[in-house]
Amino acid sequence: MNKLREIECFIAVAELGSFVKAADALGISKAAVSRTVLELEARLGSRLMQRTTRRLSLTEAGTLYLERCKQIVAALEEADDLLLAGAANPGGLLRINAPHTFGVLHLAPLWPMFLERYPGVALDITLSDRIVDIIDEGFDMAIRIARLSDSTLVHRKLASTGLLVCASPDYLDKHGTPTHPHELAQHQAISYSYNTGKDDWQFDGPEGAVSVKVRSRMHVNNGDSCVAAALGGAGITRQPTFMIDQHLRSGRLVPLLTEYSAPELGIYAVYPSRAHLPPKVRAMLDFLSEAFKQVHWND
Repeated sequence: MNKLREIECFIAVAELGSFVKAADALGISKAAVSRTVLELEARLGSRLMQRTTRRLSLTEAGTLYLERCKQIVAALEEADDLLLAGAANPGGLLRINAPHTFGVLHLAPLWPMFLERYPGVALDITLSDRIVDIIDEGFDMAIRIARLSDSTLVHRKLASTGLLVCASPDYLDKHGTPTHPHELAQHQAISYSYNTGKDDWQFDGPEGAVSVKVRSRMHVNNGDSCVAAALGGAGITRQPTFMIDQHLRSGRLVPLLTEYSAPELGIYAVYPSRAHLPPKVRAMLDFLSEAFKQVHWND
């Protein structure tokens, strides 16, 4: 027998003074209420109620037990209220992992707005381009820039970004401008170490899919360093448009092979489970979804 059910029946009988009234209040039969109270007394080895044909009264043990049971029920109700209040007013420490450049350029400006909106939440942000294990490393959620269409991870798409091949005007003046992806094999490439394709760059162009193995003179595990090297004339790089759009507008980087599109990347919020999602995580998911709703880095 469920102990909480026993307590519920006992309190109802004790406070209403009747098995019939308790049964009506609980929506079960009088026989079920009577049986439950008898089983409770048998389990405890103590009589809790004195029953006569005219009245029902608590024994001394019953009076003491009733008070403790009411305290237990009150504590349970308080716990429920605490969680329900948390859903409306999220609180606690929220640990987030995000890629370094995206975190600096596009997430850092959002954090003050989130903190103002949810004063009960504290943020612990870790910026790293390494793919972390969310559960093992204790993160509540992570931001990932990847292709997750077939992933089993629980995620929500926030935005998308294109990948663009580019180089500095100085590099192109010295080494020429490629007009077809296959020509990249004759150039110096600056490659991002965590790129899933490594040195195999994929494109979709007028003649269909094209794959080329680039000759990378540099491999870097940070996108900012790839961009900095390209700005310095060290070679050709392929980076997300959210990282290089300002350099393209200023002319410091020149877009290449614009007739050949690279696979689009999604920007996702990834979290361990949909079940019983903590209010602080749900608040952040909704906040980021709203913040990036009108953003288009793949245009």
